[in-house]
Amino acid sequence: MSRKIKIEKYEGNTHFSVTVVDKYNQEHHLGYFKHIYTNQIEAEAQLIWANEVKREVNPMSEIIGKMHKIAVDSGLYQGNRDGLD
Repeated sequence: MSRKIKIEKYEGNTHFSVTVVDKYNQEHHLGYFKHIYTNQIEAEAQLIWANEVKREVNPMSEIIGKMHKIAVDSGLYQGNRDGLD
């Protein structure tokens, strides 16, 4: 489990999406930026990393996630074979 700062291009290369990943592999989206200021991003990442806590998963959302995975694995979301979707 590693800590990361992910900076990805967004909106036709005019903006950047900045996300911080903590040691529990949880993503914290910092926002969309037109200009990258590394000092500000690093300071916010350090603040997140200093206070990181593993989030508890809501039992209902865990069940819904498992049901969705089963539906995808069984092919329920592939559409009709005739191509008339």
